[in-house]
Amino acid sequence: MITTEKKTAAIKSAQVHKDDTGGASAQVAVLTERIKELTEHLKINKHDFMARRGLLQMVGRRRRLLRYIAKRDSQAYLDLIQKLGIRR
Repeated sequence: MITTEKKTAAIKSAQVHKDDTGGASAQVAVLTERIKELTEHLKINKHDFMARRGLLQMVGRRRRLLRYIAKRDSQAYLDLIQKLGIRR
């Protein structure tokens, strides 16, 4: 479970303007933090198949949001994936 501080920091790192808390880039940043935490959990608990399913759903949601950002503004997409450390 992602902490409130981590979620706030992720939103602040990716927001477009100061009031942006639910934009696509902010959602991608939060999902990336959740994916990182869940990946660490699955390294320890290899047989947690429900967590694995949730991870795959989050990865799919993040992929769709990134595709949306790439269609709207390709330079913003490239900046975001570089900032978050996501491979293309």
